[in-house]
Amino acid sequence: MTYPAVPGTVYFVGAGPGAPDLITVRGRDLLAQADLILYADSLVDAALPAAYARPDAQIVGSVELHLAQIVDLMCQAAQAGQVVVRLHSGDPALYGAIHEQMAALDEAGIPYEVVPGVTAAFALAARLGVELTVPELVQTIILTRPAGRTPLPEREQLAGLAAHGASLAIYLGITRLPQVIETLLASGAYTSDTPVVVAYRVTWPDEVILSGTLGDIVPKVKAAGFTRQALILVSEALNPIHKRTDRPTSRLYDPTYSHRLRRRVVE
Repeated sequence: MTYPAVPGTVYFVGAGPGAPDLITVRGRDLLAQADLILYADSLVDAALPAAYARPDAQIVGSVELHLAQIVDLMCQAAQAGQVVVRLHSGDPALYGAIHEQMAALDEAGIPYEVVPGVTAAFALAARLGVELTVPELVQTIILTRPAGRTPLPEREQLAGLAAHGASLAIYLGITRLPQVIETLLASGAYTSDTPVVVAYRVTWPDEVILSGTLGDIVPKVKAAGFTRQALILVSEALNPIHKRTDRPTSRLYDPTYSHRLRRRVVE
């Protein structure tokens, strides 16, 4: 069943991490019904809107537009009764810059809906074949970014977050990798042997994934020349030594563990 688009509505759609077929079914359905598709062409493959859009749909890249221009295009189309898709990379809720767009649409009285997408951290975990929440090893995932041109609230500085030793996905930090690694090591929760993966354009045709430790990853990344669109993933869960059958497992499928839908097995 096709998800029905409502004329006069703006849909913020998560495009996923890169591969066109990793968009959600709902996102694909909305692209197929859109009159106007505004997409972040610096981060979203042009093949994605082209693959699903109607032949007569207007497709506009937003890389050279500022906020007011983007809002004006969306408002004009929606007020004319058109279906608008604002296509963002990954998941719109994470570094998607949709907050200010939604505020402007609220002010203009334009209805909108957000359609989630697959963010790069989870696409990378899938690519690596790992779970980022391993029983009795790590149960928390932190998605963050280092301070840069956009500052961080003091309570969210990387040094404080690193102290938890959680699975840590660091976006928008590849150009500051040496400082990021130094901060992580200074936290005391990670060591130079802690596994780290740096992935460039995960799921894109030119994807590159570098594995290492906090002690050796910097020269690997420098040699690869990554300067943008790379994710840093730090977690003890990345260590293959933990993927074995003799370690603690989840209680979810433990035969001796009962819950409201299953009785435990008594030997």
